[in-house]
Amino acid sequence: MTKIDDVARLAGVSTATVSRALRGLPTVSAATRRRVLAAAEQLEYAVSPSASRLAGGRTGTVAVVVPRITRWFFGTVVEAVEDLLQQAGYDLLLYNLGGREQVRQRVLRTANLHKRVDAIMLVATPLRPADLTALTKLKLPGVTISSGTVVPGWPCVRIDDVGVARTATRHLLDLGHRRIAHISGDPDDELAYTTHLDRRRGYREALADAGIDPDPCLDVESQFTINGGTRATEELLRRGDPPTAIFAACDEMAMGAMTALRDAGLRVPQDVSVIGVDDHDLASVLGLSTIAQPAAEQGRLAARILLDPLHGGARSSWGGPYLDTPGEPVILPTRLIVRESTAAPRAH
Repeated sequence: MTKIDDVARLAGVSTATVSRALRGLPTVSAATRRRVLAAAEQLEYAVSPSASRLAGGRTGTVAVVVPRITRWFFGTVVEAVEDLLQQAGYDLLLYNLGGREQVRQRVLRTANLHKRVDAIMLVATPLRPADLTALTKLKLPGVTISSGTVVPGWPCVRIDDVGVARTATRHLLDLGHRRIAHISGDPDDELAYTTHLDRRRGYREALADAGIDPDPCLDVESQFTINGGTRATEELLRRGDPPTAIFAACDEMAMGAMTALRDAGLRVPQDVSVIGVDDHDLASVLGLSTIAQPAAEQGRLAARILLDPLHGGARSSWGGPYLDTPGEPVILPTRLIVRESTAAPRAH
């Protein structure tokens, strides 16, 4: 049976170098990696991941915690994170909280992660004081995604949610709309605990800049889902004097809004314009105007930042243009995409 010592002798390097090369770590030169891989192939050597990790005191695993994996944003982020971690020789251990308090406590407030992972990534995961205390005690490197998830000392990757809402609302204002509704997250829904506040703030700021006082009757809360958007829009229509445009805090809510408007016999955009946030995979199919956020890039960048301490600070191999200000939140750009769901209001 071929051993790692045999590969090291044939390649003319140490066993430690063989281990690093086969795990894809960036501290090995390209030439040395090729030599090690050729030797391993010639000797038909298959590395044992668990053995090499344990030998280095590492698990080779990164924990990624998300509120609900079924939502488009979280699924997109996790897929991008897993792809990059696998390239670096790490496994991903996914914790899907699913709105279950007992799962939250088991994952965040116990020693559940102790000696099981080398690092932690929190994706838009609301934290309570007890959660922060438990995470701090673990003394593991970590990174967060979303402005609402803050752990002292951990880097954060996010977008400007206030700016996103201002851009969406300004687009509707520029088209000539003045009666603009906003459907956003339920404050009791753990997914929307800060995002919904930031996007409402941006919506109101854009109206104020245009000299328009926000109308409470045009602001409806629901869950960040298609059904939530449908229910919120139905409520808007029940209140009478419907808006000429709707800014939905996410694309899934916007899709629900379009469904409710259609069921009510209203046309998009002839009767009511609709814009969302995300650039969901179905947005282009539905002709939905949106503010595109780089969900996959947020995941990849957060993974790169997390790999730095795991690789002894070898940032040059994993970093990118957004890593020039360590310690500061990394805010990725968004962009307005205008499609068929928004247009100037009809003349009456």
